[in-house]
Amino acid sequence: MKYILLSLYLLLGAATFAQQPGMVNPDAQYVKDNYTKFEYQIPMRDGKKLFTSVYVPKDQSKKYPFMMDRTCYSVAPYGAGYKGSLGPSSQFAHDGYIFVYQDVRGRWMSEGIYEEMTPELEEHKTNKDVDEGTDTYDTIDWLLKNIPNNNGKVGVWGISYPGFYTTTALLSRHPALVAASPQAPIADLWRDDGWHNGAFFLVANFGFYPGFTNRQDDKPTQRRGGRFNPGTEDGYDFFMKMGPMKNTNDKYYKDTIRLWNEMIDHPDYDEHWKARNVLYHLHDIKTAVLVTGGWYDAEDLYGAINTYKTLVKNNPKTPIYFTMGPWVHGGWARGAGDHLGDVDFGGPTGPFYRENIEFKFFSHYLKGTPMDVAPVNTFQTGVNQWKTYKAWPPAQAQQKELYLLPGGKLSFNAPTGKKDSFDEYESDPNNPVPFVADRNQTMDMQREYMTADQRFLSTRKDVLSYQSDVLDKDVTIAGNIWANLSVSTTGTDADFVVKVLDVYPDTAANNKFTGKDVKMAGYQQMVRSEPMRGKYRNAFDKPEPFIPGTVTPVNWELQDVLHTFKKGHRIMVQIQSTWFPLIDRNPQIFTNIMKANESDFKQATHKIYTSKQHPSFLKVRVM
Repeated sequence: MKYILLSLYLLLGAATFAQQPGMVNPDAQYVKDNYTKFEYQIPMRDGKKLFTSVYVPKDQSKKYPFMMDRTCYSVAPYGAGYKGSLGPSSQFAHDGYIFVYQDVRGRWMSEGIYEEMTPELEEHKTNKDVDEGTDTYDTIDWLLKNIPNNNGKVGVWGISYPGFYTTTALLSRHPALVAASPQAPIADLWRDDGWHNGAFFLVANFGFYPGFTNRQDDKPTQRRGGRFNPGTEDGYDFFMKMGPMKNTNDKYYKDTIRLWNEMIDHPDYDEHWKARNVLYHLHDIKTAVLVTGGWYDAEDLYGAINTYKTLVKNNPKTPIYFTMGPWVHGGWARGAGDHLGDVDFGGPTGPFYRENIEFKFFSHYLKGTPMDVAPVNTFQTGVNQWKTYKAWPPAQAQQKELYLLPGGKLSFNAPTGKKDSFDEYESDPNNPVPFVADRNQTMDMQREYMTADQRFLSTRKDVLSYQSDVLDKDVTIAGNIWANLSVSTTGTDADFVVKVLDVYPDTAANNKFTGKDVKMAGYQQMVRSEPMRGKYRNAFDKPEPFIPGTVTPVNWELQDVLHTFKKGHRIMVQIQSTWFPLIDRNPQIFTNIMKANESDFKQATHKIYTSKQHPSFLKVRVM
């Protein structure tokens, strides 16, 4: 998915129009007819210059606000070429703005050395104390003074990495920055794209860095990085043959990619990653903010949700808006957003966001137009309805516990028996559980996995399932889910993956998006899922081993949802300890997994306890 977004930026110039083969971007000619393109090297306070493309309306009879996108994915095309579209959506180009696109420091045609998720500084005592916040401040100051016919107001937006740069734009605290929309923003690289609770997201990162790494020096270039070619789409087979994580360098990258090595060298949440957590700095913000994300964003769900929650907590007087739809990474910016895989969302959702939320937000703060947008706009999956709230999670959502019970049962009633019951399974890292049914679709992070039918795992003995009775009424969960497991293992480390599923009744009918040879009757739709690397159960920065055979609590957050399990459906929870190659394999011994040898990988028996004295349950918020 990282590489998918990178390709979109390079090939479409960050366009939001989803082109199909043989189609022509309808905005391309409009942009050329109505805008003049300029290119600048804008000086920063430390003397470095950042390459910036500026598209100015040819109609100079009125003043325009700025809309800016700072990116590490290139502002191409360079020179005489024009972007095929401008702004977050087509409406912006037709309404008239001064559009600014900037290569961030150390990327493409900008000077400097690139830092992934540049550490932000709380103080800037000298001109050498620079970060993305100061670079944004200096850019805005230059634009206000050098681009004619501007109205003195600036808006910033961006998706994924550009979403991070939008968040850091808030840290410029420039008075002219009046509106910003971090969309799927990376907030904490260790927690967003790199590791989920310590489990390394292998397919999302392995193929990304060769293409992303087009330069590692202070020499501006238009040269693109080369994509790694594995020679197969069967990532399950490829990564099994690759062996331990250290073989990524021994066999392929040969220590030539600095950013990849930073990930290999820092598997724990150490100071390297803490310095790159932008959430620590989101205070004293005066700019109006619209945070946008997708419920099925496999990369930066954490970033969107926690950017919003942090901003609201630390800046109670600032207008902060939040939108979550049924989208994959960046899915709101292009296309209909009407389905994901086999799951139908009841109609287009992307256009609603672009027209009624995003456009109105920026138009209001940059041009003074009326705006009727609720503080929180969220799409309720399961019933396919937009809901508005004053805050997220909704105040009326009440916390409840959903217990795993003996016999594969799932209930809101706690276990009552005196016997210390448990279920156990043998986890073999040399026969890991696949994350999708088709192994020929595992060389990349298939976005459809987040709603995919889990019946393909029904014969696996290393996947536990707990299922509720048929629901006699709708059950709506709104807010974050916490897994609270009581476990034991014969090893000294273990991963645990918890998946929350919506099990359809046998009477469920197919829809127009249902795949070939798929039946929605009995479909086990994944609603939310997250792994946990057990050695980080007490602290992400201080891993510690399990004591074999000892019952141990392992608790972690599965992130937020707004989903209705409809009457007649069932709720299911699945637990497993491998999820390959979505996440890397755990040797199941306490060691540095990035440096582990093939001989370190051991089978282990894991127990999940379901008793009154050692309960396992999910904490959920029920409407």
